[in-house]
Amino acid sequence: MALLPIAPVIIPFLTAVAMILAWRRRDVQRPLSIISGITSFLVALQLFFTVRQDGIQILEMGSWPAPFGIVFVVDLLSAIMVLVTAVMGLLVAIYALADINAEMEALGYHPLYFLLLAGVSGSFLTGDLFNLYVWFEIMLITSFVLLVMQGTLAQLEGAVKYVTISLVSSALFLSALGLMYGLVGTLNMADVAQKMDVVARTEPVMVTAVSLLFLVAFGIKSALFPLFGWLPAAYHTPPTAVTTIFGALLTKVGVYAILRLFTLIFVQNMAVIQPVLLTFAAMTMVSGVFGAIVQYDFRRLLSFHIISQIGYLIMGIGIMTVTSLAGTVFFLVHVIFAKSALFLVSGVVYSLQGSYDLKQLGGLYKKSVPLSLLFFIPAMALAGIPPLSGFWAKFALVMGGLFAGQHLIVAIALFVSVWTLYSMIKIWTHVYWRTRPEEHDAPLRILPRQEAWFRIAPAAILGLITLLMGLMAGPVFDLAIDTAVQLLDRQAYITAVLGQ
Repeated sequence: MALLPIAPVIIPFLTAVAMILAWRRRDVQRPLSIISGITSFLVALQLFFTVRQDGIQILEMGSWPAPFGIVFVVDLLSAIMVLVTAVMGLLVAIYALADINAEMEALGYHPLYFLLLAGVSGSFLTGDLFNLYVWFEIMLITSFVLLVMQGTLAQLEGAVKYVTISLVSSALFLSALGLMYGLVGTLNMADVAQKMDVVARTEPVMVTAVSLLFLVAFGIKSALFPLFGWLPAAYHTPPTAVTTIFGALLTKVGVYAILRLFTLIFVQNMAVIQPVLLTFAAMTMVSGVFGAIVQYDFRRLLSFHIISQIGYLIMGIGIMTVTSLAGTVFFLVHVIFAKSALFLVSGVVYSLQGSYDLKQLGGLYKKSVPLSLLFFIPAMALAGIPPLSGFWAKFALVMGGLFAGQHLIVAIALFVSVWTLYSMIKIWTHVYWRTRPEEHDAPLRILPRQEAWFRIAPAAILGLITLLMGLMAGPVFDLAIDTAVQLLDRQAYITAVLGQ
């Protein structure tokens, strides 16, 4: 139990090491990926219930007390995100058994995948800003290799944009760390939060500058306007399993970092930061959804919606009330599951009809009603149709905005929801409802039973989760409220880590 806070990092890391030792042994790596995924899920579930029952959990590496040693901190937000990561890690690992070819497996797909999961979990659990930078770099390296593994021209072009912008983000992040250390002499988050209250009174301009530098660095990683150009250029190019895990987790780590810093550390200058956050949120929502509605590539359209949904998350952070932060937490979990389900469905459609181009697809509703429901439920959840999860998440954000008097951002959020629904209907019309164009018409590929299970079961589970989150919105929102209250209680975090 003492090592429970670090177990979500250790398990995928050791799995990656074991897979490297079993290099090119597909017969070992494939079952090991599922075993590791199940183990990570059970450990993350145990960690969540421990935090829920006993409060914030701390692990000081090497018994060095904070702020001098490396510390892992698990509050409700971290526990939720680690659990969501474990769920996605397991389901995408199952999907990958049908989606990732032998060539990619031979090049090291499986160990890279689990190193990526270790980096994501480490980012959610670390209590130190420099270690957050380290975990970000692990994610960058592994995601870059996964992105270019097939070596196609489109992948290489997208990867160049992705890694170039990501390196700029890393440079800004590192610069912000240097300035932060110069201001307070520490990078432990709890210690920084405690000392920042004093520094903000003597160096308010410098604190604001550092906070904005962090915001730009994390804004690039989370694909905020106007820093999102790398995402639609890259995310639609790799296999569906890779696209799905990228879309589910990578940008959300950036959002998590913004949420953590602006509820724990940079709380003194919110009068300056709030309009900046809300402006970024509005422009991100609008540019993302307008980028989506003109697309005809299934995955590229969904990639633009990742950007749009990030705007909703930043909206909740910018409003900075209990209700809006609870809406952000609810929306964060909802959008990971709903969007991932849609990406997995796009892969199923591709495996059946051989294209991601909406203009070349059609007729799937008549061929398979269950397959149509796999798309319809998460699509309507993403659009915010009641009683699905997206409706309640957006409802919380809208109510938080109205209570705070932020009517403009609420109007923009509702406007974007209409266009989100339009783009989901566009996919439904082209892929499912209309007859497939004659020049592209061909019999559906018959999936072998095992491949069908590997592809359809993860998408069905994610769709079911979005449905249950909507039908059980009360308990889920209660958890989100508790998480928001804990986020706004800075002293509880500081006391748990520093004991003072």
